[in-house]
Amino acid sequence: MIDYIAAAFDLPNVPPYMDKSANFDYGVNFAVAGSTALNQSFFLKRGISLPVPSYSLGLQLRWFNAHINHICLSKEDCSNKFRKALFLVGEIGGNDYGNAFQAGKSMEEVKTYVPQVVGTIIATAKALINVGARRLVVPGNFPIGCMPIYLTLFKGRGLVPDERGCLKSLNSFAEYHNEYLQKAIRDLKKTHPDITISYGDYYNPYLTLIDKAHDYGFEKNSLLKACCGSGGDYNFDLKNKCGNPGVQVCADPSRFISWDGIHLTQEAYRNMGNMLISEFIKEWNCRKQAEINYARMVRAGIQELH
Repeated sequence: MIDYIAAAFDLPNVPPYMDKSANFDYGVNFAVAGSTALNQSFFLKRGISLPVPSYSLGLQLRWFNAHINHICLSKEDCSNKFRKALFLVGEIGGNDYGNAFQAGKSMEEVKTYVPQVVGTIIATAKALINVGARRLVVPGNFPIGCMPIYLTLFKGRGLVPDERGCLKSLNSFAEYHNEYLQKAIRDLKKTHPDITISYGDYYNPYLTLIDKAHDYGFEKNSLLKACCGSGGDYNFDLKNKCGNPGVQVCADPSRFISWDGIHLTQEAYRNMGNMLISEFIKEWNCRKQAEINYARMVRAGIQELH
């Protein structure tokens, strides 16, 4: 998502922090696939194993602090560098819940994790503000009840689908997280009225892709299926995921919303990014030139990111 936001403002893709040969003049990405908001100890205490090494939000914040110690001469220098910068905090938290659900934890128990997940996200936002961040976007969770991984994981458990075929209770859980996060953001804005803190709505744009699939060029019969997968109702198998030998990729990923059952396709991210950016431009009262750049990217150049 961040690459499309960068492209809209005529900036290059944001390189990962671990690429020590990269040019960080225009930004740096500390995100890691499979990362969680909470530390590994939280999950170990509850008997939840993590499928990948834990690169928690706290660790990513430490990387950020190490980075600014390298690029800033002083706190004032950092403030000057960050005065016009955009900080994207997430989306994160989805893996915290996903790992718990895969470990067999109940919806009721996982719901009790939400205050800690949101608290960690807000604490990170505060830490960024303390070093000079002036504009932040804090995204919420996706409608997880529409994702192949959850549709497969909860198949046969009696959860009620909605008119889209998504699982109502899981989407309600995502809404609970998002509402909790939005309230926390509102509270943070009250204590920092001079800072622009925007909620990034990933939930409703995702549903828009489903509801207006024809307009976006997605296959009607594949809206809840993964492009890259090993069969089944949703073309997803936890034991034989995309990337394993023999797992097939669909002929045209741009016709699918889900790439591997967990992540989205570039076409889905592109369209969601367009929706988000148009809202941010209005909310931030961006100058006309930014709107022109955005329109130009949507018409032509943004496709080059595929």
